[in-house]
Amino acid sequence: MFGYFLAWFQPPHQPFLPPVAALSGIPGILFSVIIIAIAAGSGWLIEEAIRTLGKQWALPARLVEGHTLITAGPYSYVRNPIYTGMLGMLIATGLAMEHWIATIAAVVVFVVGMVIRVRSEEKLLHAAFGEEFEEYARRVPAVLPGIF
Repeated sequence: MFGYFLAWFQPPHQPFLPPVAALSGIPGILFSVIIIAIAAGSGWLIEEAIRTLGKQWALPARLVEGHTLITAGPYSYVRNPIYTGMLGMLIATGLAMEHWIATIAAVVVFVVGMVIRVRSEEKLLHAAFGEEFEEYARRVPAVLPGIF
């Protein structure tokens, strides 16, 4: 949440880099379309992940009675698609706000918190599903394909 705070609530500043939104014509339109696509794709990913989890989704990390390891839908591409979507939304927000230093700081803070949360949740899943989770973790990246 602190990462989002950094992206949204920025002090008045002199731009570190010239504002991109000041671009006119095709470059400005293209930049706006990219931001909208990142935001829309991230929102869709979060919604689809929650829909796929169904009654197993909850804000705190926990297992419910009859909990199963979900590996379908967006979970077949990344093990934590909600966090992938949240990272995408943060990046889209930072790009739209155009405060590059705050955006970089926000992403760093978010990623640190996300890694801590992912490791905590995955310990819970490993304890519950053992080898089934280990095989899934070997096959599917945690948050970003090819990175983490």
